[in-house]
Amino acid sequence: MFPSRPLRRAVLRRAATRYAEHGWDVVPGACLAGDRFVCDEAGCHAVTCHPASASWEAAAGHDTATVRAAWRRRPYGVLLASGRGVDALEVTAGLGRFALGQAQGPVAVAPSGRWVFLVRPSRRRHRELLDRSDVVLHSANSWVVLPPTPLPGGRMRWEVDPDEVGWRLPDPDDLQALLLTAARALAPPLVPRTSFVQAA
Repeated sequence: MFPSRPLRRAVLRRAATRYAEHGWDVVPGACLAGDRFVCDEAGCHAVTCHPASASWEAAAGHDTATVRAAWRRRPYGVLLASGRGVDALEVTAGLGRFALGQAQGPVAVAPSGRWVFLVRPSRRRHRELLDRSDVVLHSANSWVVLPPTPLPGGRMRWEVDPDEVGWRLPDPDDLQALLLTAARALAPPLVPRTSFVQAA
């Protein structure tokens, strides 16, 4: 975690500005205060990191002056508004590690163990992934948490920093196919049914 509130605010503002400079639409997220998140909405009881304002979609953008001004107020978390040039596939640690070497794009990791692969926009989800809770597509009207946002247990970090891949985003269909291969490879083997019918 960050050592002080002013330093935390400066680090988060710098990160948000960096993303905005590369055309990513960012939005202020609720601030972590102890073990809960505090936002700008009175009476909010959300227990996970979420947009600081109910009108977050209108507030999201990549104008650097606007972004700097927003993060001067409070040490907001940094959220990416997906579906605006960048989508995200959020997966379990097992799937994330399996796909990491072939993903060829930015990859963030949460302290909870969830991995976030950033990809080019897509509204399609592979049919075999539709019913899987371990693969979540964040597209239009959604958002994901970006590093170095503080979260319970630590903070978001880059496993593959955008600079390492020149801010290039992989094809979402290719990544979904890769994740499907990983899901099949990691699936537990089928155990044959045991018959309890006794021979006569």
